[in-house]
Amino acid sequence: MNIDSAYDVVLSGVLLILAAAILIGLFRIYTSTAAAERAVVGDLVFFAGVGILMIVGIQSGSAVIQDAAMLAAFLGILATVALARILTRGER
Repeated sequence: MNIDSAYDVVLSGVLLILAAAILIGLFRIYTSTAAAERAVVGDLVFFAGVGILMIVGIQSGSAVIQDAAMLAAFLGILATVALARILTRGER
């Protein structure tokens, strides 16, 4: 087993873990009653999706996919901050 195949095995394992996190998160969003909990789990699902996008970009060697994942992560952080402000009604 050479280094490239071990690297692909590790990336595939991480891909499966992130996919499982998305499925568990979607189930938790469905069963949750609190808006704040749904928001936090929604962020988890979003950033796990960004992680999957980044892994696909790494495996394919596409800089465009990696750039799109980084842009999505940046916008996700801004959305998280905005949602936190909404849920706390602007309190600091």
